[in-house]
Amino acid sequence: METLETLGKRIATTTDLQSIVRTMKSLSVVSIRQYEQAAAALVEYHRTIEHGLQVLLREGPPSDTSRTQPDLATAAVVFGSDHGLCGRFNEQIGRFAHAAMQKRIAFARDRTYLAVGVQAATRLESLNEEIDDCLFLPGAVSGLTATANAILLKVDEWQRERGIGRVLLFHNARATDATAAPAMVQLLPLDVAWLRRIALRPWPSRVLPTHRMSGPALFASLVREHLFVSIYRAAAESMASEHATRLASMQAAERNIKEHLDEMSGAYRHRRQEAITEELLDIVGGYESLRPADGDYDRR
Repeated sequence: METLETLGKRIATTTDLQSIVRTMKSLSVVSIRQYEQAAAALVEYHRTIEHGLQVLLREGPPSDTSRTQPDLATAAVVFGSDHGLCGRFNEQIGRFAHAAMQKRIAFARDRTYLAVGVQAATRLESLNEEIDDCLFLPGAVSGLTATANAILLKVDEWQRERGIGRVLLFHNARATDATAAPAMVQLLPLDVAWLRRIALRPWPSRVLPTHRMSGPALFASLVREHLFVSIYRAAAESMASEHATRLASMQAAERNIKEHLDEMSGAYRHRRQEAITEELLDIVGGYESLRPADGDYDRR
């Protein structure tokens, strides 16, 4: 049986752990809101990019968007996390990306991966996938821009040095019935059906815009902005989902800690009552042993 001192130390340690869990919950709630706002802030900007593309597409589709290349070399950008305590977040996206890439590329040596997050890299390596590179995730929303630019530079390197023409983004996103659901976005090549839908949209005003840049240069600039927005949004949604998953894990941990604290507190009270009872019995026993017998009083 544990002593009162041991139980007291365990209760104090568990109480400290409970405080840490509550702090992590608070941080997760704040982070979820920040990353969701960052993703939502891109909606208007991306709509402006689509308007620019619409102007160019009304003049005629660029030559490189009308061709279909089903056998393009393929690379994957997989968003995970740098830290644990987020359940099956990394395992889920790792298996999802692995299965999707297997369907497209039969041999593992021909599959190229960029892991964004150390835990994502670990999960992919456990599935016998070779990681081309690994990037750390930013610690705050302000670092998402640098992360998206670093991924864009990696995509440029793939295209320039390896001839990779298809790039897929894999990330977790928040769902209504779950904290995280895996999603895939085709970054490159551009979706021809999406471009056609943009070209057929009615212009939102009576004044048709014009441009001074050459069509190909403007198109390339707008496409790059579109790629940046797609990567930024995937990163923001992934990190919001990560913190939502961590929040759920912390809520479960808090419930378990509370139940454990209740059990230990009950055991502590019971053990304390036993100790008090033992002390009282010792006092009574000592008193009875020292108390003179009735006959001794009579002889005196």
